Amino acid sequence: MLRRFRPAPPSDPFSHLHANVLRVKNISCLRRAMNWTREPLLEGEHLHNFEYLEDLNERRLRDAEVIGSACCNGDPKIILEIGTASGQTTALMARNAPNAVIHTVNLPPEEAATGGTLITYAPSCEEIGRCYREKGFRNVRQILANTASWEPDFGPIDVVFIDGCHDADFVFNDTRKALTKCRSGSIILWHDFDPNIVMVYDWISEVCRGVERLYREALIRGRVLQLQDSWVGLYRVP
Repeated sequence: MLRRFRPAPPSDPFSHLHANVLRVKNISCLRRAMNWTREPLLEGEHLHNFEYLEDLNERRLRDAEVIGSACCNGDPKIILEIGTASGQTTALMARNAPNAVIHTVNLPPEEAATGGTLITYAPSCEEIGRCYREKGFRNVRQILANTASWEPDFGPIDVVFIDGCHDADFVFNDTRKALTKCRSGSIILWHDFDPNIVMVYDWISEVCRGVERLYREALIRGRVLQLQDSWVGLYRVP
């Protein structure tokens, strides 16, 4: 009798994420999980704008809840943001961590061709950080550099927000460099992160591939939390 063998299913390219990412249903539950007691200050009409399908379910507001909460709890002193853009998120962090210095890195416009492929846009020098400057925040240090070669020369870093080039190699290397300056208890946040929709958006697939590689190379371990309807992955360094 002939036997038919089914081919083995392809290996899961996101097996570590599927084993470690926990979806949290609301910000109250996330605060409980993180032992956070303070609520963030959230300002700006842009948090409520609906311009694209990607903004469904108040996605911008959910993102801000996570980022703001990570900054207003734990009394951080040094925060790193990779990907300044117009500086809206920089302003969110500066407002919620007034005792911290926010080091925010953006690719110089003249190096746009060397900064990877999956970038939101390449702002001019005048546009980079415009929002936080207009709001008068003075606890921000602007850095213009390509993170492919740039190395942080400060630390320990309490909160890291990775939102620069979304190519998997950049996500991996940006996080790897930041980890060398983190301490136990530091928070790492990845934007455009959601393992449930890696088949929908290529840039989210790439970010998740970068985080998956961090697991595979044992640079991170344990849980990543994701607030429902947000595109932010949250990891606490053991």
